Parts: sequence; structure tokens; C-alpha cells
Amino acid sequence: MRTNIISIGNSKGIRIPKVILKQFDIEDQVDLEIEKNRIVIRPVKDNPREGWDKAFQMMHERHEDAPLISDIDIDMEGWEWK
Repeated sequence: MRTNIISIGNSKGIRIPKVILKQFDIEDQVDLEIEKNRIVIRPVKDNPREGWDKAFQMMHERHEDAPLISDIDIDMEGWEWK
């Protein structure tokens, strides 16, 4: 999609169409990064663990959730949990 650069005070900006904002659930903030000589705009995720439950369930169904080290013997007596 081609868009125009617009003046915003002493800065420049672009307008992002409403349909794109809605598609990516962008409301107030985005992460702006430079990757491989490109400008990348990503929606800010308020809940970074969102979707983990589904991902873990899929791992379990594929039997990908086995411990990497299975013979660890840890004596947890005397540990204090806060």
C-alpha cells in the first residue's frame, strides 16, 4: 500500500487506515523498530502471555512438553517460598 508522508508539527508521519488498525487491534500505541533496513510497526501487546495456554496445549498434544533434563534431583527441604 502506498501512502503519503504528512507534516505533524516538526515531525513527519503517515496515516494508517482504520481497517488496518482494526485488523491488528491497534488502539493507542505501537512498537516502532528498524529491521534489516526497514521500518516495522507492531501492535503493543498488553498481555505478553496471551495465547500461551493454547500453545502449551498444542505442545502437550504433540508430546513436545517432555522435560529437557529428566534426572534432576533437587532437595527442596528448607526452601522458603514467597
